[in-house]
Formats: sequence, C-alpha cells, structure tokens
Amino acid sequence: MPIQDRVQAAKQIDQYLKMLLTHGGFRLRYRITAAGKPATTNGEWDQPEILVELSGPDSAMLVERGGELLRAFEHVAAKVLKLEPYEHEKVSFDALNFKAMRAEELRLAAEVAAEKVRKTGQPYEFSPMNSPERRMLHLVMRNWGDLRTESVGEGSHRYVVVYPKDYSGRPITPRIAPMRRR
Repeated sequence: MPIQDRVQAAKQIDQYLKMLLTHGGFRLRYRITAAGKPATTNGEWDQPEILVELSGPDSAMLVERGGELLRAFEHVAAKVLKLEPYEHEKVSFDALNFKAMRAEELRLAAEVAAEKVRKTGQPYEFSPMNSPERRMLHLVMRNWGDLRTESVGEGSHRYVVVYPKDYSGRPITPRIAPMRRR
C-alpha cells in the first residue's frame, strides 16, 4: 500500500532529521524527495516513495560498516511514519551513492555465484545480509531459469543460497551463529 500523504510523510521525516542532526551533533545536510505518484517497479525492485539523500562532512560515517548507521536512520524514519515491516522499502536513505554501489556489488556477486553453481553443480552460500539485500539477490537471479535461490538461517544470520534448478543433493542447513562468551 502506498504512503497516502507523501508531503506529510516528508514533513515528518524532516522534523525527525532536524532533531536527530541537532541533538546527535551530526554535520550533515539532507534533501527529501517525495515521489509524485505511487512507487513503480523498475524491473528488479520497487523505487522508494520517499528518498532522503544525506551529504556533508559526516557522510562517510553513515556508510561505514556496510551502511549500518544509514540503515538505522532509515529504520527509525520508517517507525516515525508507522510503516509496517513489509512497507519499510517505501522510505530510502542514501549517502555517497552507497545504495547504488551496493546494488551493483550484489549484481556482480550474483553473476559470480551463478557461474560457480553452473560450473560445479553445487549450491553457493552468500554471507549473511539484511532483508533488502537478500531480496535484491532473489530478484536479480529470478530470471535465470537454470538456477533457484532460497533464504536460510534466522535473524541477522539469514543468507541466500543459490542452487541449480534441478538440484537433488542435500539442502543447505543454516549455519549456527557462534556463541559469545560473557
């Protein structure tokens, strides 16, 4: 379901960001773009209805550690808008073109994984990744009729496995996360 009032949603995100940047001491600027019409699919994944582009001296901090802080800002914005978890992709935050570069990395990784599976006939396991990145891999690979993908694992240890379409060997069992010592 699309965001009903994108202008009001953009105003709420603006208020959230003003508070966050002021009280958090971040040296950032931002531009909010609200789509004039509902999100459309560009052939691989949905375009966000609200895009927030951040820039400034602290931009690099946002994309460190795989964009962890950028995703946290985005997650809180989705909560501010009271979006359901399946609607979180309607709001997207970006800095330093991080998301486009990550999407290209995932496309290339999908091609490499596909080639390995085709050569060996064996499943290929990606490293754990967040839900939007897993979805991106599934969508990139969906039109390759000789392969199939599956997400396995739980929580932050969930990852994508690529199989030959007619694979009949043992399915991949989820890796167990290492236990932490206290």
